[in-house]
Amino acid sequence: MRANTISEWMLLLVLVLSAHVSAGFYLPGGFLHTYSTRDQLYAKVLSLTSINSLIPLSYYNLPYCKPLWGVKKSKMNLGELLMGDQMMNSPYRFRVNVNESIYLCTTHPLTKHDVDFLKKMTREMYQVNILLDTLPVRRYLNQHGMSFRWNRFPVGYYFSSIGEDSFFYSFSIGEGSYYIVNHLKFRVLIHKHEPFEKGQATAFEIVGFEVSPCSIKHDLKRVEKALVYSNDIGPITCPVGVELEKAQIIEEGQKVSFSYEVEFVKSDLRWSSWWDPYLKMEGSEVHSYSIINSAITVLFLMGVISRIFIRNMRERAGYQTVNSDKEAQPAKLSDEILTSKIGYSNSFNGPRLEKLLCVMVGSGIQIMGTAIITVTFAALGFISPASRGSLLVGIITFYLFLGILGGFVGVYLWKVIKGTSEGWKSISWSIASGFPGIVIAIHSVLNYVLWHQNSTGAIPLFVHLEIFSLWLGILVPLTLLGGYLGAQAEDLKCPNVVQWIPKKAGASTLLVWFLALGVGTLPFGTIFIELFYILSSLFLGRYYYSYGFLLMVLLLLIIICVLASMIVTYMSLRAEDSGWWWKAFWASGSVGAYVFLYCASYLIYDLQGLSGPESVVIYLGYSVILATLTILAGGSVGFLGSFYWVKVLSTSKEIISFSKTFNELIPRCIRSSAA
Repeated sequence: MRANTISEWMLLLVLVLSAHVSAGFYLPGGFLHTYSTRDQLYAKVLSLTSINSLIPLSYYNLPYCKPLWGVKKSKMNLGELLMGDQMMNSPYRFRVNVNESIYLCTTHPLTKHDVDFLKKMTREMYQVNILLDTLPVRRYLNQHGMSFRWNRFPVGYYFSSIGEDSFFYSFSIGEGSYYIVNHLKFRVLIHKHEPFEKGQATAFEIVGFEVSPCSIKHDLKRVEKALVYSNDIGPITCPVGVELEKAQIIEEGQKVSFSYEVEFVKSDLRWSSWWDPYLKMEGSEVHSYSIINSAITVLFLMGVISRIFIRNMRERAGYQTVNSDKEAQPAKLSDEILTSKIGYSNSFNGPRLEKLLCVMVGSGIQIMGTAIITVTFAALGFISPASRGSLLVGIITFYLFLGILGGFVGVYLWKVIKGTSEGWKSISWSIASGFPGIVIAIHSVLNYVLWHQNSTGAIPLFVHLEIFSLWLGILVPLTLLGGYLGAQAEDLKCPNVVQWIPKKAGASTLLVWFLALGVGTLPFGTIFIELFYILSSLFLGRYYYSYGFLLMVLLLLIIICVLASMIVTYMSLRAEDSGWWWKAFWASGSVGAYVFLYCASYLIYDLQGLSGPESVVIYLGYSVILATLTILAGGSVGFLGSFYWVKVLSTSKEIISFSKTFNELIPRCIRSSAA
């Protein structure tokens, strides 16, 4: 394992341990760098990405200028590698406070392969990603009365025969020509650094990085005489509108000259706020309305639960039994009340596939815990977008260390159901390898697709070995430790008196199944707004940083999942259904099915320009992973909430007067010591 990755794990662990004494402040992803006038710094380039293709490609796959000292890859953390980023050095040189026009190079005549590849990259809207002092380049564009902000710029442009710039339109409007972006106008925003001591030299902070790309047909006789980084190529004017004769066309045999301009502009923006323009999220009112809507849903479900309590209290008021060896004698029960009490006694024989249920609940609690901790840290500013890949590194780290929680919950539930801790090692091992195994299997297929396309997103072998070592060295031992603690935990105490009532009528459970699967729309209604922004961040190249909203939505999601499962559990018990365990799980876990359906609709309507079956396969693969973790996380919190509710109803002295029915039922449910 590489040293830099180990240091990242240690840093994140220290942040976890010190979180209780830390205030909420912004931790940037790097240190403040100050520069003096004429100091040199070089930009970094990342993989080429596209909103029409999920296959990132290397920057130097295209005939771009290379640094004189050779191409070198930058060291990257595990998160960057898993995201498919490939950071390399570039020939773009900047001298602080020096405005200049720079000539870079002229390519050899383009071959047919070069032309076809450049046209393909232009057609699929591939974008160039450049970083300067960890800041992504920013592009502003006003077109047809609309304002666009991009954190990259296109490889090229396509113009139809009718003169329409179809960079933002369909490529089927007619025959046209392709033009390569070969000139960049950079605008670097700097802020004067305030020295800590008097007499220090004047220094500047980089607080902004903007670009205006264009295509220019250079005078080859003139520029080929210039030296690299020469500043004597004169003023350059980008073509305006559709002045196609001034743009550099992509044709076989054409030579392409690359150049760029730099302008340094002083700004009032401070370094501590330099990411604010990137993280400005649109539609804050939509987030607020979503939270209000979720809060109303919570109040509605709480009203339903309260109604259930009131009904039980009324039923208990007219229900008396004799706790003796004789047959129970109900007192003054109506037919409706009698029918609802009969089936309970046969409904608690333990669930089918109890091992699978324990594994899924343990894995789901581990996932939900990871989500809560990660989003909380991000909302407090501990995870910054300036540190590329840190979010994914944090997710992996928290998931590994929460293996102890997943093992404990899964084994303890197994012990409650079976009445013994025998087999806890098998449960722990299944939790440690179940969900990670699903993710690795899906990702292996996607990795092969990426590798076959020569994509930078393909994970090299040493990364697989690194992930395997983390799984075997951290996740498995901690999950086994959690399972051991669960096996040694105190037994669940439940009442051991069983009362029997003659059965008069039974109820069908089919309606309860429909209710269990349909109630998943309630938690889905809580998250679908945030889900849209998250998918846009993942597949449309937008930054997502509404972690405060996301944390509130996540907490509301947990509450709604618990309340929805409680309602389904109650209906299932009244229907004399011994399979209420799984219905309690799927009542909230079914939200994952709706998440997958939403991802499918997002593919059809928002990613309709996605090109190639490979991109579709990759998108659907990640959608399956997202839906699976949602099923496990939502189902586990809903099930545990319902189970605890039933447990409280059966043992709480405060409500024992109206919950005697559950006193009769729980022993068979959990196979207590009396059973």
